[in-house]
Amino acid sequence: MKKILSIDGGGIRGIIPGMILVALEEKLKHKTNDQEVAIVDFFDFFAGTSTGGILICLLLCPNKENPKRPRFTAKEALDLYLKYGRDIFKMGFFKRIASGLGLTSERYNSTTLENVLQKYFGNTKLSELIKPCIISAYNIELRKTHFFRQQTAIERGDVRDFFLKDVCRATSAAPTYFSVAEIYSIAGTRYPLLDGGVFATNPALSGLVEVTRAFNQTKINDIHIFSLGTGRSRKSYNLEHFKKSRAISMVPALIDIMMSGVAESSDFFLHQLFRSSSKENDYLRIEPGSLNSIQESLDAADESNMKRLIALGDRTVSENDAVLDKIADFLIEERKKNGSSSKPWSFLNRSWI
Repeated sequence: MKKILSIDGGGIRGIIPGMILVALEEKLKHKTNDQEVAIVDFFDFFAGTSTGGILICLLLCPNKENPKRPRFTAKEALDLYLKYGRDIFKMGFFKRIASGLGLTSERYNSTTLENVLQKYFGNTKLSELIKPCIISAYNIELRKTHFFRQQTAIERGDVRDFFLKDVCRATSAAPTYFSVAEIYSIAGTRYPLLDGGVFATNPALSGLVEVTRAFNQTKINDIHIFSLGTGRSRKSYNLEHFKKSRAISMVPALIDIMMSGVAESSDFFLHQLFRSSSKENDYLRIEPGSLNSIQESLDAADESNMKRLIALGDRTVSENDAVLDKIADFLIEERKKNGSSSKPWSFLNRSWI
């Protein structure tokens, strides 16, 4: 059975899936009595969008001394948000004025984010990740989806290989929050990219398609997806307020509605697909059922909201403790049966690359 880990976009709300990953990794260590095991050892394929893409890259980033092992634990991946979240979403005084007047297209200077990504990833390349993955972005000039695929980077070399820091910068270039990411492949090809959340906030469906296309013999009844969300928004918008608002002030609300709608649609389709195959338990999704206790905007990284996010993440872990136990047991049993292949794509359909 091919096991997929998928993580949604959601800005600073990445703290929530980050905390779930920490809890799951701790359970895996405890149940195997092995403090060296990591999330990467138990899944075959990974999918991420925006903040989820950053988390996936952190989980798969190779250790410099031992490239077959991860550089970061789940806890260290979460620490990126806890240590640098406030700095990444910090708006200077003049930037705040310009943004409020509609004189700038983005709220935050991307330099801080880029510096953090440089600190964590350095010059590590997409091709060097420990396991295969797909990270989403959108090309604004070609008007088409762009997927960063680790296997494609390996097969096609520098033409389709990228520095991880650029992959993460592109997948998290949320409209109005950060400027479009103008990045280059290792070979020097230019890509102007936006956050993959504009079409795949929940990338689990993309992951499913990738795996079924890559393995000719793999069908949906041989796939298990563990999907982590950043919380389903129930925020309503007042019709009269919309009518009276300036177009520029409506953009964040429209982005919120669009991204929430995309995530909910993907979740619905996946539930229907697995149910139609009588495998509804093979698609598991964990996310907070309500965001009422926090400020739910992607950039709400002030100190008080960070504390509320941590509390919500902790509550989500507690409410799903039994589910996480079952997932950990399942993953460990699968690993015993199938081993932990260092080349999980050895039967790859090369015509798909």
